Amino acid sequence: MNDEYILENYLKQGVEGIVKDALKATLKNPRQSIFMARYAVSSKNANKLRDEAHERGEHVPPFLIASITSKCNLHCSGCYSRSNKSCTDNIAVDQLSDRDWLRIFNEAKELGIGFIILAGGEPLMRPDVIKSAAGVQEILFPIFTNGTMLDDEYMNLISKSCNLIPVLSIEGNEQITDSRRGIGVYEKLMVVMDKLKESKIIYGASVTVTSENIYDVTGEEFLDKLSSRGCKAVFYVEYVPVDSETSQLAPQENERELLSRKLLELRLKYDDMLFIWFPGDEKEAGGCLAAGRGFFHINSHGGAEPCPFSPYSDTDLRKVSLKEALASPLFKKLQHSSILTEEHKGGCVLFEKEETVQQLMSLNN
Repeated sequence: MNDEYILENYLKQGVEGIVKDALKATLKNPRQSIFMARYAVSSKNANKLRDEAHERGEHVPPFLIASITSKCNLHCSGCYSRSNKSCTDNIAVDQLSDRDWLRIFNEAKELGIGFIILAGGEPLMRPDVIKSAAGVQEILFPIFTNGTMLDDEYMNLISKSCNLIPVLSIEGNEQITDSRRGIGVYEKLMVVMDKLKESKIIYGASVTVTSENIYDVTGEEFLDKLSSRGCKAVFYVEYVPVDSETSQLAPQENERELLSRKLLELRLKYDDMLFIWFPGDEKEAGGCLAAGRGFFHINSHGGAEPCPFSPYSDTDLRKVSLKEALASPLFKKLQHSSILTEEHKGGCVLFEKEETVQQLMSLNN
């Protein structure tokens, strides 16, 4: 059994598992449940398109991450995006237009890409792009947001479209969240969660896992609070250090093993919630899924990057199609090298191999 076959089946099973769990999570919400049933059909059609591409010798990942703006209204401590200058307070310039993003979303649909994570900056600062995403019902758009801009207008749009899934960033309890995101943010999130539950909108939570909060964010007190407020999905994202001074916050091997064990327990206890761990245990997939193997990242200027934590690009989506971007020389070099598939202790492989990625980039010039 070759590596490509293993990867294709891992991705297909992963997508089917997410759809199945999402259906289960929406059983008590008829409107959302009807949408998810329709989306399950779209997901099968997307699988078929990717299978057909694979038979032609082409690989199409099921996921994309799209940072639709570089602007943000918060200053979170230890923010990777602000550290690498991809996030700013200033008026966003030289960004992909609303029309560019709509074209990319439609091209993704035609290729069989079924999930596009909308990120930033703060993605809710691009309302027209959010509205464009709402119109592409064959794709599920988790919106990774700090939650402070989820007003009534957004609530109405999300309630009507169903394919937009707010994913609110939270760091644990009030003290931990406010210490990183700013005083009063936690309380704002609680108010927003209550409104989402009242409006019967399916939403999730994104948790940056560090060595300091891992016990709190995997504990029953924290998860019971999310569950009672209607949260249906929890994304655990391992912290990526912005510099050597914050490296101690990144989860180590023993903490990743703890998280792996806890997830087995949590998925049994909270059977109406979906738990996703990034990067998680990628060994089943034969290594890192970045650079188009399972997903890739589009920055706000249109650059196709291996992942958000490896911000290097040789392809501009203002000039090429999404299909052409998948053939990026950098992506091909990463896929054909051992860097994505070699044994590693965990965490973000490409972030740890930054010099190697830069060397591959220089070979293109």
